[in-house]
Amino acid sequence: MEVILIRHTAVDVPTGTCYGQTDVPLKSSFEAEATRTRAELDACGPIDHAYTSPLSRCTRLAAFCGYADAERDPRILELNFGEWEMMLFDDITDPHLEAWYKDHIHTPVTGGESFIQQYQRVSNFLDELKTKPWNRVAVFAHGGVLVSAQVYAGLVTAEEAFSSLPPFGGLVRIRI
Repeated sequence: MEVILIRHTAVDVPTGTCYGQTDVPLKSSFEAEATRTRAELDACGPIDHAYTSPLSRCTRLAAFCGYADAERDPRILELNFGEWEMMLFDDITDPHLEAWYKDHIHTPVTGGESFIQQYQRVSNFLDELKTKPWNRVAVFAHGGVLVSAQVYAGLVTAEEAFSSLPPFGGLVRIRI
């Protein structure tokens, strides 16, 4: 099965904000960005089924691309930034921040998740997806989900995952 993962378009929050699972607005450039994303997705061929994160930045893009009825699944939410949600990284005074910077793969944020916890959530979703009868599936999600899927598919390691983060509105294609 081919899985096409689509990252939401640019968000309208200050640069450096931990917005994770907070439902934040999109930039006014949404329509222009989404038009490019839809063209790239359309070029991939017919989609048998679509999923989306329940957050509006993903459901809005799914609807724009023709998948307003995409199945919502909380396993493809962005990383839970816990107590750091909606804080600027530069303003976080939590002493746990340094430990997270040193090992974000295994160290959860205060009140939130580590990368490996998000990866396990995404892996559970992809494991279940493999049992479905479809040839091509679209998944409207977040950067952390897209890099987790690339790790799952063996395209990158967890340590190098964020160097393969696609841009806002970008697509990643994997086979499972």
